[in-house]
Amino acid sequence: MSPRAGNTGPHTLAFVESPVQLLNVLEWAHAPEHAVGAGLTLVVLSPIDPMTRGQLRRMAELAREEGHQVRWEEARGGPAAPFQTIGGLAGLLRRAERVVLGDPFSRYVQLLLTITKARDLVVVDDGTATMEFVAQLARGERLVRWHRKGGRPGPRDLVFAPVSSAARKRLTPSERRKVEIFSSMPMEERLEGVTVTANTFAWTRARFGPPRITKGADMVGTSLVETGVVDGDRYLEAVRGLAKTHGATRYFAHRRESAEKLHRLAVETGLEVVRPDLPLELIARRGPIGRTILSFPSTVVHTLPLALSGTEVRVAVCDIDPAWLTQNASPRAQGFLSGVTGTARDVHRLSAVTAV
Repeated sequence: MSPRAGNTGPHTLAFVESPVQLLNVLEWAHAPEHAVGAGLTLVVLSPIDPMTRGQLRRMAELAREEGHQVRWEEARGGPAAPFQTIGGLAGLLRRAERVVLGDPFSRYVQLLLTITKARDLVVVDDGTATMEFVAQLARGERLVRWHRKGGRPGPRDLVFAPVSSAARKRLTPSERRKVEIFSSMPMEERLEGVTVTANTFAWTRARFGPPRITKGADMVGTSLVETGVVDGDRYLEAVRGLAKTHGATRYFAHRRESAEKLHRLAVETGLEVVRPDLPLELIARRGPIGRTILSFPSTVVHTLPLALSGTEVRVAVCDIDPAWLTQNASPRAQGFLSGVTGTARDVHRLSAVTAV
């Protein structure tokens, strides 16, 4: 663990809850226009999922190697943990001149935003959710994740509504506050006063690779089953069909995929299931990686072409058939997933596969 920040407080304070968020903070800090130097303190609000924690620890090591300070918070380690975490961070938040955050939908982050007096706020990518965040902010809507949109607010949502509303106001630019979005995602809607900076994965390309490229194909997993969007049996059929058609041999698991699903997938498809210890952008850039990478609609169809720029790797994305969606899927799910695929640059688009 790095020593805790001193009494002077950091110039820039960053909050991350996932490995991809931490990666994108490193990308943001690497960009010459930001020039954070050694003034960046990364606060990891650690989740409880073992695979996510493992990737976060590896990313924290890379951040320290880049000269940044890392503060690891067991933010979910029991009923009292949130109060202890927020209480311990209050002083740092009040002194920070700039706050960088990876998930504006996080209730933890929204609570922290009500404390900070920072005049500069930066949102870095947390995957495709960034596209929805910008659209909701532009339309003045309440902040809610795309796969939950359409449902009625639950009791916890109603209790938390004032905090969420205050966070949305903080994330809206004003004369006193600047807001930047640092993203590799396409933005169909823009909010006046928000600065949008392109994430080109320059740090990733400078730090890793170029990779050794194998002749076969690799497949990227998704957590659409775990989030209740896609039916598990239909997903398995689609993976089997893609693997057979394109000769895929490896399946890079998403960090949220369940062990039971992955075991069944390995047995029924013959794919080698790989649990990456780093975000896939770094795994692919480090190599070896297949000449073709197969994916369903997800963040990687936007980020992998950037991370693998200058290589011969082709990213191919398979559409989600509406018949695969569960009865509980958000009414917005199909349109959102189609938009993720349709707006991706430098990818090869595949039709939805059928069972084999």
